[in-house]
Amino acid sequence: MENPSDLDSKQAALEAELRSAGRVLIAFSGGVDSSYLAYAASRWLGEDALAVTALSASYPESHRVMAEKVSADFQIAHRTVSTHELDNAEYRANAPDRCYHCKTELFDVLGALREELHFDAVAYGVNTDDTGDFRPGHRAADEHAVLSPFLTAGLNKSEIRELSRRAGLPTADLPASACLSSRLPYGTTVTPERLRQVEQGEERLRELGYRQVRLRHHGPMARVEIAPDELARALDPRQAQAIVDAIKPLGFRWVSLDLEGYRTGSLNEVLTITSDSFGKVAGGAKELRVVPADNGPNIPHSTSHNTLSTTAKEARRFDD
Repeated sequence: MENPSDLDSKQAALEAELRSAGRVLIAFSGGVDSSYLAYAASRWLGEDALAVTALSASYPESHRVMAEKVSADFQIAHRTVSTHELDNAEYRANAPDRCYHCKTELFDVLGALREELHFDAVAYGVNTDDTGDFRPGHRAADEHAVLSPFLTAGLNKSEIRELSRRAGLPTADLPASACLSSRLPYGTTVTPERLRQVEQGEERLRELGYRQVRLRHHGPMARVEIAPDELARALDPRQAQAIVDAIKPLGFRWVSLDLEGYRTGSLNEVLTITSDSFGKVAGGAKELRVVPADNGPNIPHSTSHNTLSTTAKEARRFDD
């Protein structure tokens, strides 16, 4: 964390960026970043800011509840829209550029709303920590001229959390989150049924008292990731049985507990990305070819031998 004066300077830069944008729609998921962006825009722009939450099968109900709480408690102008990314066959195919198709749908819908309401811009909460990672959604944002105020101000995730604490936002210490589709291995078709299994499973894990969880959907097997500092409790035989009893009735044949615990990007650990393809996607192409590092299932093969192996740390933003 930088010293307070540095953070205050970045907050001032954020304010200047938002004020210069005119009337702004904020893409508002209810997560850490978008909640602070919606809060800041509301405070500085008043009626010229509107937070918009996109509802779809891939959006967790718990996120909607948080978005409504934040907007109500902090008097943020808020409305919802519907997005239909699952209607897109390329999104359902669940290739590594899935987020590009999701964000394209989102920004198409927000762009239409911007025109309807005579707003000047759309903004979203990407921050500087995201710039070193492969984020297909960035390309969709660039194509739609969506503003990135945190990038302009130079704000990273920990600084956004600190500003959120100062504001009293309940999102300040929320665990990392992502859309439900990120729990399905690449190449596994995204369906509403699988998304419901994931959402219900993670909710049941939280009901058992676990804070940071992921349910990775591997067909008949559910692979449960729990934060390392909570893992010892989950390994207790009685707790392990409670997890099985909670998850198996959702339609899984097997329930496994990942002994490495929760970490971002775990579904990328089987991937090797061709360096040629990685550069093309980062630069604007619509396809990323991948090869399985261990002949894992459901991943299309590439014939290229010019490869760059990825790790969860290097590719953590492929999925969260």
